[in-house]
Amino acid sequence: METHPKNPLQGKTLEMILTALVQEYGWAELGERIPVNCFLKDPSIKSSLVFLRRTPWARKKVETMYLRTMK
Repeated sequence: METHPKNPLQGKTLEMILTALVQEYGWAELGERIPVNCFLKDPSIKSSLVFLRRTPWARKKVETMYLRTMK
């Protein structure tokens, strides 16, 4: 596996990122900031991970939000 020293997401799984954001903001605020149904209607880590893995634009928004939050 190739390492990318300048990639701030190196070693972070999508589940770790999503869990950190939910702990920081909660589902309601996360759904306001990134308005997708998996955050707004009956949210769960599992269903959100399925959606984010299939939807690159939403995943990018979550990753960007994580980077801004964890500065």
